[in-house]
Amino acid sequence: MPADLVRLEIIVPVLMYCALLWWVGRGVSWTARLATAAVTLLLIIVVLLVERGWR
Repeated sequence: MPADLVRLEIIVPVLMYCALLWWVGRGVSWTARLATAAVTLLLIIVVLLVERGWR
């Protein structure tokens, strides 16, 4: 798979997540925003590890 395609597969969802987090979190405290971001990033890491076979 070309490196450019792999980068786009990672960059586009991350940008969409940041935009969604900003949109939803406008009326939410900073601690709630950070907690949501941390939990979501943890889930992304777990999914990537499972998908790639824990390597």
